[in-house]
Amino acid sequence: MFIALIGYGKMGKEIEAVAMRRGHSISCKISSANQYEMNPQVLQWADVAIEFSKPDAAFDNVSACLHANLPVVCGTTGWGNKKSEIEKLTLEKNGSFLYASNFSIGVNIFFEVNKKLASLMNKYETYDVQIEETHHITKLDAPSGTAISLATDVIDHLARKKVWSIQQGEPYGRSLHIQSFREEGVPGTHKVKYSSEIDDIEIIHTAHSRAGFALGAVLAAEWLVDKKGNFQMKDVLGL
Repeated sequence: MFIALIGYGKMGKEIEAVAMRRGHSISCKISSANQYEMNPQVLQWADVAIEFSKPDAAFDNVSACLHANLPVVCGTTGWGNKKSEIEKLTLEKNGSFLYASNFSIGVNIFFEVNKKLASLMNKYETYDVQIEETHHITKLDAPSGTAISLATDVIDHLARKKVWSIQQGEPYGRSLHIQSFREEGVPGTHKVKYSSEIDDIEIIHTAHSRAGFALGAVLAAEWLVDKKGNFQMKDVLGL
């Protein structure tokens, strides 16, 4: 399989290494330095694109892939306000688009555990809930896309929470607080914590490296290449 790498930072290089170990080839590597290569003449040599760039570039990058009839896997976070436009374009072009806020197999299982726990806690109003996320200091968006996904799933399954916020609200209020921390050398840690006067219940996912994210992105690309429509990582994993 020939893969177009769009975004060639640390994640792009990790994806390249994983892809090549799995027997794939890289047809092009596009970064801000050679953005002019983001055109149908270059993209036509790829079977699928994997896009890990920056929030302000993701929309245009994914659009270009869809206009070039190239299936695209996107892991860039921080541009969710435009994702619905891409999903609409995917359908208009009979294209293939897969987005995930996190491609780690473990995190996607963690997402399902989070939903189940929120459903269980729905009738126990003596517990409040908050989310914490910690990442490396070069991460551009905060809160992380993974934390937002976790918060959205809690809100969908816990009736007493209506919105998420980075501002600390009243205890037991309608707002779900997300705290973000940036520390050197942390690939990604996410915690969902339910607290009461009696006890706490916590679920935590800790990434040890970028390798799990890269492997998940390549697995998603392998899965997507012959599909049509809009997909998520849970479709790849059958969750």
